[in-house]
Amino acid sequence: MSEVFEGGCPCRSVRYRMMRRPMITHACHCRWCQRETGTAFAQNALIETDRLEATGETETIDTPSNSGRGQAVVRCAACKIALWSHYGGAEQIAFLRVGTLDNPDAFPPDIHIWTSSKQPWVTLPEGARAVPEYYKSADVWTPEALERRRHLFN
Repeated sequence: MSEVFEGGCPCRSVRYRMMRRPMITHACHCRWCQRETGTAFAQNALIETDRLEATGETETIDTPSNSGRGQAVVRCAACKIALWSHYGGAEQIAFLRVGTLDNPDAFPPDIHIWTSSKQPWVTLPEGARAVPEYYKSADVWTPEALERRRHLFN
């Protein structure tokens, strides 16, 4: 039995269904995400793009990224809220904005990344998995998630 998680933008012009649990959920504390979101960190659930079904009009805006490879941000065409993005041309994986889910509590961060640049007033929960920058997927992702990702790029 598959799980379905729904979400959308505040104006309700775009609704989406995530047809599977994400491979992993990041809380990114890098300065780039802070600047882009206007807050302390970005929380993204990584999901196969073909596991997202959306209704309503979206627009994709290409923006620069810290890596230099850019990102394509998918937004509601009406209210302009970012719903998900694709980094570095990897259209196979969507970085879904957890806050746009109807129940964002379902996906707390599996890992906090780029904590070397987190805001000093942000206190991570005791026992939270955190790294100063990024990590090796094989060290963090579950075997099932690694297999899902492998299928995307083969």
